[in-house]
Amino acid sequence: MRKNSVLLLFTKNVEKGKVKTRLASTVGDDKALEIYEQLLDYTISITDKLPFPKHVYYAWKIEGEDRWSKEGFEKKLQAEGDLGDKMKHAFQQSFDQGISKVIIIGTDCAEINEKDILEAEALLNDNDVVIGPALDGGYYLLAMRKMINCVFENKPWSTETLFDLTLEELQQKDISFALLKPKSDIDYEEDWMRPNYINGELTV
Repeated sequence: MRKNSVLLLFTKNVEKGKVKTRLASTVGDDKALEIYEQLLDYTISITDKLPFPKHVYYAWKIEGEDRWSKEGFEKKLQAEGDLGDKMKHAFQQSFDQGISKVIIIGTDCAEINEKDILEAEALLNDNDVVIGPALDGGYYLLAMRKMINCVFENKPWSTETLFDLTLEELQQKDISFALLKPKSDIDYEEDWMRPNYINGELTV
């Protein structure tokens, strides 16, 4: 187990009507919840055996007994504020514990795999930041080897300009970075019907 790296996983508690709300607007709350649970199970399957600690950050409350095993995932609660505030707090917690490589993902991408996360960790040897761009203009993975506050501040979260603006700021501040292959997040029904899925069922 490599203790100098950590994977942070941001997740929402499994509650109908509170997950995948944009997806639910066309497929309904029940189907959106079913898809979200598939995404959770997929995310666990690709992260469970990674060779470094994993911290799962719940949106509203820490669940005692659920699909995130206490043995494999340390359970924490997201901070208050917008997504930038929440991520900034989680990254700072890890760096304050002496961890030198911090990686964060959500539970919305069914194209990410174990190799992507390990590649991000390796790229941190030579870069301050690693980003996995999402096709919707955001990103599905963010990794850092030191705290860079500007990445989390004054950003248009959940918009198609997030990635471009983040990249522009890194370039302006001469902060070294590397990029992973672009992948799709699952936010809308058309995302779920991409070629990676068959009839709306996860097949990767």
